[in-house]
Amino acid sequence: MASANLWRLRGRRPGTFGLRVGTISDAARRELLMRGTFGSATILGVRPSSKGMVDDDGSGRAEHGPVFWVRVQVDGVAPYETRVRQRVSEATLEWMQPGDVVSCRIDPGDRDRLVLYVPDFAETGRVSISKILADGRRADATVLAATPVAADYTGRDDPVLRLDLELRAWDEPTPWLVRLVQPVPLAAISLVDLGQHLEVAFFTVDHGESVAVDWAASLGED
Repeated sequence: MASANLWRLRGRRPGTFGLRVGTISDAARRELLMRGTFGSATILGVRPSSKGMVDDDGSGRAEHGPVFWVRVQVDGVAPYETRVRQRVSEATLEWMQPGDVVSCRIDPGDRDRLVLYVPDFAETGRVSISKILADGRRADATVLAATPVAADYTGRDDPVLRLDLELRAWDEPTPWLVRLVQPVPLAAISLVDLGQHLEVAFFTVDHGESVAVDWAASLGED
């Protein structure tokens, strides 16, 4: 069962996965943003900075930023996972939580050297999970598959799963399929077994770009 597999993954010790983590200088960051290969990155995990965040006006800059564990997709290359330490503002960090998809620019000579950034809505059509849950329409989702993609980044965070769901909404004529990558609360692990039903929010019928699972409602906590 999916839940049993997830618990085994949770029992593993956190490791480095052979990935190096380094802070890119401001000059190198600007160079990558101008000349790097464009891609997208799904946030799988975030380790907050131990030295604080930068403010939106640039004041109070921290020497080190949070570490992001991401799954990178770029044309012509198989998706891969890596980690990057990057300084970001608190406002930006709200849009870079597990399950969010951001843009990135990658060094073509070193795929683990990249810069993450939050794109304009017009560039991707994606919105944050919190906004979807607050303002989205409601639908019933049937779990078709649940695959762990990040269960032991820190050894204590909620596992991040790839969820294949069939959605049905009262105001849509037919069901549709979506695929999400989102953190699953430990209390909700049993809800992602095959055939289980979840409550979700969405803005429009798509492949999952505007869909988020409402775990509190699915657990009956609302």
